[in-house]
Amino acid sequence: MFYDIIIIGGGAAGLMAAYGAASSEPGPAVLVLEKMPRPGRKIMITGKGRCNFTNVKDWQDFSAHIRSRQNFLRPAFYNLTPEKLIGMLERFGMESVVERGDRAFPASHHASDVVDTLLKAATGAGAVIRTDSAVSTVRKSLEGFELTTRDGRRYSCRHLVMATGGLSYPSTGSTGDGYAWAKELGHSIRDCFPSLTAMVPKAYKLDELKEPVGTAAARVLSGGPVKSPYSKPVPQMKGHISRDCALSELGKSLCGIQLKNVGLGLWANGSLVRSETGDMDFTDGGIEGPIGFALSRSCVKAIINGSKVKLVLDLKPGVAEDELRARVKGLWNEIQKDPRSRKMSIKEMSKVLMGKLMPWELTSAFVKCNEGIFNGRKGNEHIDMEALARSLKAWTFEIDGFVGYERCVVTAGGVATEEVLPKTMESRLCPGLYLCGEMLDIDSDTGGYNLHTAFATGFLAGRSAATALGLDSEDA
Repeated sequence: MFYDIIIIGGGAAGLMAAYGAASSEPGPAVLVLEKMPRPGRKIMITGKGRCNFTNVKDWQDFSAHIRSRQNFLRPAFYNLTPEKLIGMLERFGMESVVERGDRAFPASHHASDVVDTLLKAATGAGAVIRTDSAVSTVRKSLEGFELTTRDGRRYSCRHLVMATGGLSYPSTGSTGDGYAWAKELGHSIRDCFPSLTAMVPKAYKLDELKEPVGTAAARVLSGGPVKSPYSKPVPQMKGHISRDCALSELGKSLCGIQLKNVGLGLWANGSLVRSETGDMDFTDGGIEGPIGFALSRSCVKAIINGSKVKLVLDLKPGVAEDELRARVKGLWNEIQKDPRSRKMSIKEMSKVLMGKLMPWELTSAFVKCNEGIFNGRKGNEHIDMEALARSLKAWTFEIDGFVGYERCVVTAGGVATEEVLPKTMESRLCPGLYLCGEMLDIDSDTGGYNLHTAFATGFLAGRSAATALGLDSEDA
């Protein structure tokens, strides 16, 4: 079966590539081969099912959130800006809303609407989408490319777009197949590792070395693989701790707590790497949330490189330590003078104090992790106000590892961008091959940046593949 353009992968980049190619005039024959039963599986789970599909910042502010190869993305971004993407989705019936942080969502807050709209756009333009069609081999031919699927079907095309995704969330079909094919076609693959993932504090899990509870997948310090039912084994690495490992008592006491407007600093081998201020979450994986994710890329890379890593949490980033110390002492004096405190022990009064300084549900774990606050023997205890103020400003978590590809948001690393033309997404090494989306060595912060990168590079790859056939093209 021959097509002008074949796209491998029906995710964000692949569906947008299909629309970009098929909507070109007079209209090439476009086929999308998707291994899963339904396209867009990973889109469905982004933004906790709400799908933060882009960020409406201009290029200068947008590019500040790209953690690798910013300049490479520039042509794709301007070819399909956030405003153009929103307008395109609206033309096919999906209204959008923009929320805090310039993040755009479908107005329904249902990720399925994004997938349905992309499918409507691609198929309406004439693209054919075949699901349950896992590609097994890719080969360059004299006239283009030849592909074979696992069910034995054979396809050929003039131009090939690879949009297979990275390694994150292998249950959605992203198992790194495209890296192997790109390498066979001459491309270099930059080392891959999880990004936008949970960082696991020491003693947060019951026993990180045991098999995780309720799953056959193991924590892989030894470098062994986690198998996927869809493709090749997904590689893991030193420092990976499965999200399914059971929580310790400390983990249970912290899990589910969300903190607003706090500071978080990442330290590696005693040096500050990066710090962020904003919101963070304690989850069943570890430390996550916007500022946790923002630091996770550097954290994972440091752990893989053998560095000793810690996170330092500042519960009062807007208050200097000397000012906070005075505030703590003032609150303590008020509590001691309160008639209701007369029958309370020092520890009981300290709980009242902690409740005035932090969310109540955080107090138990805070005291457990900062034992130096209390001095003296039982019945003759006192609070070290200096130590309390220091701990509020610098609650330190030694980091044992990180959640791997099974639940990370995005894959860092991938196909070397210097081997791809940024104005077209065509390979510099293999004419007729176009690469886009997460399989490229580009990754960004959370907040709509990664999905927009997939949409923009996918659209440019599809449109460029069609244009190179000698067909006319249109604007987005």
